[in-house]
Amino acid sequence: MSVRQTNKRNKHEQAYSIIRERIFNGTYVPGYRLVIDALARELGISPVPIREAIRRLEAEGWLEYRPNAGAQVAAVDASKYGEEMTVLALLEGYATALASTHLDTEGVKHLREINAGMHRTLQSADLPAFSRLNKAFHFFIYDLCQNSYLVELLRETWDRLEVRGHTDFSYIPQRSWFSIEEHTQLLDMIERHASQDEIEQMVREHKLRTYEAYRTSPRYASRSTELFEAGENGRDTV
Repeated sequence: MSVRQTNKRNKHEQAYSIIRERIFNGTYVPGYRLVIDALARELGISPVPIREAIRRLEAEGWLEYRPNAGAQVAAVDASKYGEEMTVLALLEGYATALASTHLDTEGVKHLREINAGMHRTLQSADLPAFSRLNKAFHFFIYDLCQNSYLVELLRETWDRLEVRGHTDFSYIPQRSWFSIEEHTQLLDMIERHASQDEIEQMVREHKLRTYEAYRTSPRYASRSTELFEAGENGRDTV
């Protein structure tokens, strides 16, 4: 690869990373239109790598192209949530079952410490911190499943749900306490060497109970409607 090709690739990756991060952190919400020339001026990058980054994000489902509007952040499709959570329950159950045979005493101890930290965040009503620790708890386990492709699928699915607020316990505070209890049950099962089938089933049910809490949360339903309407109406980034 020539120096010119390397520089072009680097600029493409830079544009891709910046736009993706802005989608993830909520700077670009559903419906925001990305104006290539404006982004090129802001980032100091020519339009070509930005256009390539946008095409890549469209292929990944983060952006969508609309006639007479161009690329914009994809609208939230609430009907997809149940499908995504069902798939996530299957993936998480299987990954946790695989990882259970690789979790040693120190690993379980570390997970109990994370769970205790989650308890403390609830006592201080810091639900965003609770959500972050919940993710750390689960991914500590997934990373031990000895299947990198499965872990990547889990990260992609979590990312997609995270952008839409589907992993934020601020919408389902009543579910948080039960989640901690279920984490404790899971660790107890691992310590007593429960079968992989038992662990897989337990984790699936754990995830599906969280899905049910979101599905029946009035506050979450209100936010989903707002995000969907924003995506339908469309807004410029500049």
